Amino acid sequence: MVTIDAGLDAQAGQSRIQRLYFAVWRWHFYAGLYVIPFLLMLASSGLIILWVTAIAPEFGDRMAVTPGTALTVTEQEAAVVAAVPGTVDKYVAPIDAEKPALFRVQTKAGAVMVALDPYTGAVVHQRPEAGTWNDWATNLHGKLLTGTDQGWADYLVETAASLGMLMVFSGLWLAWPRGDEGFSAMFVPKLAAKGRAFWKSTHRAVGSWIALVLFFFLLSGLAWAGIWGGRLVQAWSSFPAEKWGAPLSDATHADMNHTHVKEVPWTLELTPLPASGSTVGVEILPPGTPVVLETVVALARAIGFEGRVQVTKPADETGVWTLSRDSMSYDSANPMDDRTVHVDQYTGKVLADVRFADYPALGKAMAVGVALHEGQTGLWNIVANFAFCLAVIFLCLGSLVMWWVRRPAKVGRLAAPPLPADVPMSGWVLLALIVLSLAVPVLGITLVVLLALDLIVLRALPPLKRLLS
Repeated sequence: MVTIDAGLDAQAGQSRIQRLYFAVWRWHFYAGLYVIPFLLMLASSGLIILWVTAIAPEFGDRMAVTPGTALTVTEQEAAVVAAVPGTVDKYVAPIDAEKPALFRVQTKAGAVMVALDPYTGAVVHQRPEAGTWNDWATNLHGKLLTGTDQGWADYLVETAASLGMLMVFSGLWLAWPRGDEGFSAMFVPKLAAKGRAFWKSTHRAVGSWIALVLFFFLLSGLAWAGIWGGRLVQAWSSFPAEKWGAPLSDATHADMNHTHVKEVPWTLELTPLPASGSTVGVEILPPGTPVVLETVVALARAIGFEGRVQVTKPADETGVWTLSRDSMSYDSANPMDDRTVHVDQYTGKVLADVRFADYPALGKAMAVGVALHEGQTGLWNIVANFAFCLAVIFLCLGSLVMWWVRRPAKVGRLAAPPLPADVPMSGWVLLALIVLSLAVPVLGITLVVLLALDLIVLRALPPLKRLLS
């Protein structure tokens, strides 16, 4: 960034670019007051989620078993129910020959996930489906532990993500080389510097390196937010269930999410599920074949599902069997392999077969984006996401250190960058703000509130102005 620390209170003689710099820095600073606590929370909870999903899954589905002659799925189901009395309503085939199968059992105490050795029928791990670290961290990550998708907490997080976008672009503008600086100054920190100069240089370099990645994370996260995601983007990017030609139920795919963790592909969440009980569908099983877990798993293999596939039983009399394989549930490291199939519980006919190629354009982008966001595309993605989360935490803490170093000796002042009496407006800056505000309405609303606070409220309330100056 340009060094203009001296004389913060003296505005006389400042050039046009200096005055604009101070104005942008001031808004960057004020946005940071709100955003930094949320970024720290998002990065920290993101690290927890990454650990307990990609590295050490809590349901035991990455535990090792010794390959042998596998029991039938019916025999495995019987072994699970014998160990954990209840009703099996979901089966997850092993990731590979050396991993256990998963069964979800509905018990009197709630849903229990059981990892079973498919060769011996021995239970190798079991725990309640709800209340995992992943469940807790996901609830914190997007809902501030409120458990509701579109409540006040969701709007607070959406506002933070929207303002985070403003911080990304204002930060890049502030970090842009000026004068006789080269681009290396933007990306290479001055490690030999001391005090605030060191923190300022590292903040600038780390922020420049992760800026576009941070923007991507904020944007992909916003896709689930209540306003931008739920009411604008997702509603217009859902898969049209009418293409199936099957009768539709009142339930949507989102109803298949049983905890705070999202398991259903984003583009299908709002899409109604087909209903069983009609004569439509494609017949795969031989006529007269009983439609039970064993035969439905066989049907999945017959139509091309390989490796890990999730089989969910019908929820009620009109419900369907659902076969799925997607990166959202860590079934595959390739989001373009996503596939969801629904089967009539009475006839065994395939009522719907949705693949990545069938997703609308934004649905495809989100399938890939979410997989990258959650570290689901391989070891490189896990390492990169870990490094990114640590960089965000460093960036936030570094900004607090910079403020602490330059904080005023006089108690009762925030030490915000001063607002120039005459703020010049760059056409490019104005255009960027308009485009961002139109694309993300919450950001536009927040900017109006921020500008009104800075230009109207603070001027009308001198004590508050002194406090925030």
